[in-house]
Amino acid sequence: MTDHAQIRRRRFMTLSAAGIACSSLLEPHGHTAHADTKSEQQPWLRKTLKIGMVRSKGSLTDKFNIAKEAGFEGVELNVPGINIEAAKKAAKETGIIIDGTVGGYHWGQRHTDPDPKVREVALEKLKQGLAETAAVGGNTMLLVPGHGKDGSDAEVMERAQTAIRSALPVAKEQGVSILIENVWNDFCYDHEGGNDQSAERLAAFIDSFDSPLVGVQYDIGNHWKYGDPAEWIRTLNKRIKKLDTKGFSREQGKFTKITEGDINWPSVEKALRDVEFTGWLAAEVGGGDLARLKEVSDHMDESLNCNKSIAGAG
Repeated sequence: MTDHAQIRRRRFMTLSAAGIACSSLLEPHGHTAHADTKSEQQPWLRKTLKIGMVRSKGSLTDKFNIAKEAGFEGVELNVPGINIEAAKKAAKETGIIIDGTVGGYHWGQRHTDPDPKVREVALEKLKQGLAETAAVGGNTMLLVPGHGKDGSDAEVMERAQTAIRSALPVAKEQGVSILIENVWNDFCYDHEGGNDQSAERLAAFIDSFDSPLVGVQYDIGNHWKYGDPAEWIRTLNKRIKKLDTKGFSREQGKFTKITEGDINWPSVEKALRDVEFTGWLAAEVGGGDLARLKEVSDHMDESLNCNKSIAGAG
């Protein structure tokens, strides 16, 4: 288990040695930040979480209020099938931002399934999910494009590309980006391979669409098993539009709380700053009540110094 004090000490030493000037980083909307006492200081990472992590009874507004009290600025909903009016009402009443959504169907109906009828259902759900995301004010939809065991590498790749290309007109119309998450699905990596694999295959997959509407929601913890997150971040670079976070222990071979396990968080933070990433960081760990969500929020701050401002930070 990584001690919290050690995390903070390693972060300080790593960033100090690198001489990172945070004032040169970009704001979430791509504007250069200026270290000006008159300007509103913004955190370089904006904390969000998956709605399923809020494990409490009550309305969606109640759940949003709990997320806000725990220290989160945003919430990601599952699509398709959300109650659009309830979601808009909850966002308006609480001030929580619905920053994006997650495809809730992509394991049950995969875009790479050998059965074309299943692929048709999956495509319709993707299109519906994009429309619902826009309707509630989100601008990204997380997608698992398929599973590597659904056929040969060529077949799986072709099916995944066909699905996303078919959905791109809807994504453009709705103004919603399709973000591919790196998950344990044998897609663009070798599940039986070592822990020195690169992100080149995933980068090539994203580039094959030649569209600003296709990017990556990079999960920092998911591929510590297969490769160095810092190197994946540098390879994927501007393809990364959002982040997911969780802990993982190579020694124990299992997922952990964010600040536990053996991920080198100072190295991850340096890589993110090197590629000038700013924006949303989504927790994807075991949720719970308010106390548990506050713990998750604190762990996000401890691991990646979320609250350091873009403007005037140093």
